[in-house]
Amino acid sequence: MASDRVRIAYQVRGDGPPLVLLAGQANDHHWWDGVRNDFAGSRSTVTIDYRGTGQSDKPNLPYSIARFADDVVAVLDALSLERVDVYGTSMGGRVAQRLAIGHSRRVRALVLGCTSAGGRHAVDRGDSVRRDLFQPDPVKARQALLELMYSPAWLATHSGPCHVLGDRSMPVHARRGHLVASDEHDAWDALPGIAAPTLVLHGTDDLLAPAANASLLAARIPGSRLEWIQGARHAYFEECRDIAGPLVLEFLDQKVPRT
Repeated sequence: MASDRVRIAYQVRGDGPPLVLLAGQANDHHWWDGVRNDFAGSRSTVTIDYRGTGQSDKPNLPYSIARFADDVVAVLDALSLERVDVYGTSMGGRVAQRLAIGHSRRVRALVLGCTSAGGRHAVDRGDSVRRDLFQPDPVKARQALLELMYSPAWLATHSGPCHVLGDRSMPVHARRGHLVASDEHDAWDALPGIAAPTLVLHGTDDLLAPAANASLLAARIPGSRLEWIQGARHAYFEECRDIAGPLVLEFLDQKVPRT
């Protein structure tokens, strides 16, 4: 139960030190279905259904990245988890930033994937990408999103199911709320205050969250490490799971001393 009495659904799988996995905009925990088992050997993974998605409540109230971060803290409290590692991708990376900024004692280590700082310092995806995504033909809009997520080679050999195209059960007000929340995110001024060891991951061919944002994030967060996934688009974590998953685990398990 969040502080405003909204019920937040969460899922816990596996054994080991806790790793919180945060999904992209307008998605629930199924965003991680394609790769969650990659962490099962050494981690217990915690996912949530953002308010407005999945089994969580879907209030017709203002949505914000800070509110999503507070919801994650409510889940940590419910699980009696004092300090966790956090891996956020896309909008989940924005939520992860807010966690590390506003709830620093709860975040041991941070992984930010295919995301940006937001605000006027972020590199925008451009009008052509927006036109493709918001065109009136839903079939063409879905295909445009698929092509932003995955390379042509991947799409030619993988027929689905696809877990990263959004939660179709969302009501219109919640979908709009997620869009507004993500668009209003601006952590630029606060990023230098992130104390958690941070890994920034990004596909070199990402147009949905242009790759230049990764360099900006890494330069802004003290001591952070930047890794590129060559040739990958927005869903690098799934298409290039054999590279991305080990990078994340190596960073969390070897580069960051446990306390």
